[in-house]
Amino acid sequence: MTVRTARVAPDEADLRLDRWFRRHHPALTQGALQKMLRTGQVRVDGRRAEANTRLAEGQEIRIPPLPDAPAPRPEQAVSDRDAAMLERLILYRDDSVIVLDKPHGLPVQGGPGITRHLDGMLDALRFGSPDRPRLVHRLDRDTSGVLLLARTPGAAARLAAAFRGRDAHKTYWALVAGRPHPLEGRIDMALAKTGGPRGERTAPAEDSDGTRAVTDYVVKDAARKVASWLELNPLTGRTHQLRVHCASALGTPILGDGKYGGAGAHLEGMSPLLHLHARAIALPHPQGGTLEVSAALPPHMVESFAFLGFERPRTPAPRWSR
Repeated sequence: MTVRTARVAPDEADLRLDRWFRRHHPALTQGALQKMLRTGQVRVDGRRAEANTRLAEGQEIRIPPLPDAPAPRPEQAVSDRDAAMLERLILYRDDSVIVLDKPHGLPVQGGPGITRHLDGMLDALRFGSPDRPRLVHRLDRDTSGVLLLARTPGAAARLAAAFRGRDAHKTYWALVAGRPHPLEGRIDMALAKTGGPRGERTAPAEDSDGTRAVTDYVVKDAARKVASWLELNPLTGRTHQLRVHCASALGTPILGDGKYGGAGAHLEGMSPLLHLHARAIALPHPQGGTLEVSAALPPHMVESFAFLGFERPRTPAPRWSR
C-alpha cells in the first residue's frame, strides 16, 4: 500500500479528524489512529494534527498505509416490522435531518443484554441516501420524545457543534411526586457517576470531582401537593441529570423513577412507567435558519394528565424558519 491524499468534502466541514477516519475507514481503531497522529504519519494540509482537529472543506488529509482490516461482520437486516415502526415515528424529515418521536422503552444504543435498539435499525431510514443516519444526541431507554438524527456527515458535524455551543434548546415535560418550592428556578447541582449493586448511577457530587449540571424548571400545573407538571430546560447534558435534579435538588422525584426516587416515585392509581418526555427541541438547521420540532405525550402520560386533571396543550407542527 502507498501513501494517499484525500480531500475534505463540502458536507464534511467541521467534522473531527478521528470521526472522518471512522466514516471512511471504520476498521481503523482509535489506538492505531492515535499512534499515526503521534508519529506525524497523518497530516492535514501538510501539518501535524490531533484527533479532535476540526476539518474545513477542501483540506487535504495525508493517509499512510493502514493496517489490514478484519473481515466485516455481516449486517443484521432490519425487519419489515421494525422498518415500518421507525417510519411511523418520524416527526420531521428533510435532506439533512430526521427527527423521531422515540417511544418509551426503546433503547437508543446497545449495551449488556440489549440486542434490539434504535441505532441498530437506522439503515431503514436511509431513504435512498448513501449515508446511514447517525445519532446526534441520546435519550434514556425509558424517556420518550424528540430524538435528532443527521443524514450526512456535514449535518452531523454542524448539529454536534450546536449542542457543544449550547445553541440547541431542549424542553422536557415531567410529572413529579409532590410540588417543588419555589415554583420556578434554576438548579445548579454538580453530579458524579458512581457504581453500585444496581449498576452505574449518577449522584450529587460531594466534592470537587463532580461535573457542573444546570437545569431551569417551572411548575406548569399542580394537583394540590400530590403531583406536579414540570417543564425542564437542561442547560448541560449530564447522564440522568433531570432525574437526579428532580429527586435530589427539588425533593420531587419523577413519577415512575424508582431508581432515583424509590417508593416515593410511585403514586397509587397511576402508571409505574417513567413520566419524562422530551417535548421539544429548537436549534440551528445545518442549512441555515432554525428548526423547531415538538412531540406529543406518550400514552401513559396522556392517561396520567387526565387522572390529575391537567389540560394538555396542542402539539405544534414542525417548523423550519429560514
